[in-house]
Amino acid sequence: MPQVRRVLMLAAALLLLAGCAAVVPDDFPADPDGTLDRVRSEGVLRAGASPRPGWVDVADDPPTGREPRLVSGFADHLGAEVEWTVAGEEELVRLFEAGEIDLAVGGFTDTNAWVDKVGLTRPYTEAHVMMVPMGENALQSELERWLDTQATAGGRS
Repeated sequence: MPQVRRVLMLAAALLLLAGCAAVVPDDFPADPDGTLDRVRSEGVLRAGASPRPGWVDVADDPPTGREPRLVSGFADHLGAEVEWTVAGEEELVRLFEAGEIDLAVGGFTDTNAWVDKVGLTRPYTEAHVMMVPMGENALQSELERWLDTQATAGGRS
């Protein structure tokens, strides 16, 4: 009897797992505001930059440094050009809330004070993260996958 019970439980578990796969939509993860699709279709990635020595230099137009290079590479990956906005962190968060930027860099860390207002990528080097619009999971997932390829290709500098 115990073996019959195990077989039945295993069959039930397999049915449940098969049902879970059936409810995951094809467009998962999704962007409620369609950010990733818009960037790809319009060819523009609207990026914010906050000055941070060693990470983002805003003295030049466009911004330079290790994070702007990563943003430019990600934009190339998406077939887009970068449209930069330079501002402090608080203003960048306001721009996210207004739907005016898609991504922001500024030497931000995973202990960022804005975590309840914006999405943060997982750390891609040390504890450093990039900001993305809250809930735009397809954009965030694509960015994180791309950042992972840069780590394995030695592209993080």
